[in-house]
Amino acid sequence: MSSLMPRWILCARMLLALLVAPPGFAAHAAELDGMQLPEIVQQDGRTLYLNGYGLRTYSLLGLHIYVAALYLEHYSDNPAEILHSPEIKLLTIMFERNVAADTARRAWREGLDNNCEAPCHLDPAAVDQFLAAIPAMHTGDNYSILITSRGATVTVSGRPIGIIPHPQLAEAMLATFLGPRPASARLKQELLRGHP
Repeated sequence: MSSLMPRWILCARMLLALLVAPPGFAAHAAELDGMQLPEIVQQDGRTLYLNGYGLRTYSLLGLHIYVAALYLEHYSDNPAEILHSPEIKLLTIMFERNVAADTARRAWREGLDNNCEAPCHLDPAAVDQFLAAIPAMHTGDNYSILITSRGATVTVSGRPIGIIPHPQLAEAMLATFLGPRPASARLKQELLRGHP
């Protein structure tokens, strides 16, 4: 008799291990630049799925700046559908290089200006408040934007840096990645893979 475990028993044991795994457990769906990206995350009692992920580079040298991943309640490759959906969305950004606060703020300002098209109108005071809260980013920092129908919550490496109670600003923040004039067209397409 072979000492190898029959395939159906191995599959059953793997399934059982997943069912009894601890609450923080998440299977890794992908890896990019050494960054592990969970296939599923839980937010506000909802299950979000890895819709797409990609690498943001800079200059002709292709310097690696960050790895971004988009999590949605339902897979989608339609940017307008994602942006206007009332469902929860999570964008995570894992930095591979240091980025000065002024540089990050300029990039956000440009992204918001480029992707807030009529009828989009942002409250200048709300934008200024958001930009003022953006800190310098360091290699290894994990920046996340949780977007709901009420606005957005921004954290850096698990530390809250701001709550934006402006749904239109929250949508515009995501539009800097998925809108008509994103900072990186390639990254936009990677976030829109929408595969199950």
